Amino acid sequence: MTAATPALRLRRLDLAADDPATAAALAALTRRGSVCDPAVRTAVRGILDDVRRDGAAAVRAANGRFGGGDAAGRLVLGREQLAAAATALEPEVRRALDQAIDHVTRFSRDQHPETARTQVARGIEIERRWEPLDSVGAYVPGGSAPYPSSLVMTVAPARVAGVGRIVVASPAGPSGTADGVVLGAAGLLGVDAFVVSGGAQAIGALAFGLPDEGLDPVDRIVGPGNAWVTAAKIELVGEVGIDLPAGPSEGMVLADAQADPLTVAADLITQAEHGPDSPAILVTTDPQLADAVESEVGRRLSTAARRAVLERALAQHGAMVLARDLDAAVDFVNRYAPEHLSVDVGPLEATVARLRHAGSVFVGRWAPESAGDYATGANHVLPTGGLARACGPLDVATFGHYLQVQRLTRDGLGGIRRTIGALASAEGLLAHRDAVEARFAGDDADGRDR
Repeated sequence: MTAATPALRLRRLDLAADDPATAAALAALTRRGSVCDPAVRTAVRGILDDVRRDGAAAVRAANGRFGGGDAAGRLVLGREQLAAAATALEPEVRRALDQAIDHVTRFSRDQHPETARTQVARGIEIERRWEPLDSVGAYVPGGSAPYPSSLVMTVAPARVAGVGRIVVASPAGPSGTADGVVLGAAGLLGVDAFVVSGGAQAIGALAFGLPDEGLDPVDRIVGPGNAWVTAAKIELVGEVGIDLPAGPSEGMVLADAQADPLTVAADLITQAEHGPDSPAILVTTDPQLADAVESEVGRRLSTAARRAVLERALAQHGAMVLARDLDAAVDFVNRYAPEHLSVDVGPLEATVARLRHAGSVFVGRWAPESAGDYATGANHVLPTGGLARACGPLDVATFGHYLQVQRLTRDGLGGIRRTIGALASAEGLLAHRDAVEARFAGDDADGRDR
């Protein structure tokens, strides 16, 4: 007789508890961060040094050690190969990609930054001009599972921004073949080059270029990835722009007694499916809902396709946080700042209005997190590790930058001449003062011609 599988028990934390252990556990949750293990960063630094020095040979060697390389030895695929992959897409997959691309593009268009001019004073005008980047590298996770949705989320906004050249890097699957749907999505979006590689070596290829393969460096790297990808992006800050460091995918549900345990459980485990280090946390004011959700999660695990991944994620990073009232629950959610947050409480919209820190918020029973992951048009590249307290989702502005253009007339400079002179003298930077005074050589003290 086979022994029954033990019932799943998620760690419970009571916000009203007054013991040091609970306080420490809650603090660890809210101040978890996205910075990688120092040992990973050290190893990544060596990989990046190899790629910087040896280029394509180093990327191939790292692919051989860690996986993610093409079995046929192809490292960079061009536009023609990607267009062929788009043509080969199955009709239903093509339809789904077309709709996802359309929705992300529609939402992105409304984000397009504007150029503005400000008349600060008479004769002083400052222009804040937005310009798209010349080149961007988009990292798309892969390996154990392909993510064409992440390619759409990173490339479609770049297209709306007007980026000149877009390079995607993504690993091949276990068989050594790049996923056809990922390649097809790249073809639909007109990606210029596709690097078949994953991990830190792929980030190095984007940052340094691969001269032997005709690939130039990019100006900014965006996209989610594992700890090695995140560590590589952090190491390269200062040499190339990045969007933000991203840790494991996070899912949080804020629910009360009126919520359906079935949908709450389904939402709770959605993001945990990504990997064994992904947190899944229920915040609730109702202990009976917590019990019912826990039972439903266990039932769902028994038939889940990625059961092993889910069980590890929930055992190590799952939790149920009990709050005495909705105020305490909302306060904890804002302190945690989750990547994904599902909300099913009453009053619904009034509560949503009080939520200040989250990557993407899903409102009510009919808004599962998976809708945003694939098809609503909102971006699913989001801040993790509490960075939602300071950062937002990937958007069009990420794919460009502002220039300050300053225009002054003679009268405009004359109006700030004394201010420049006084402040420059106070700082001991007299050449700054003299650069102004040289323009008024021969004038009297008031700036009028003699």
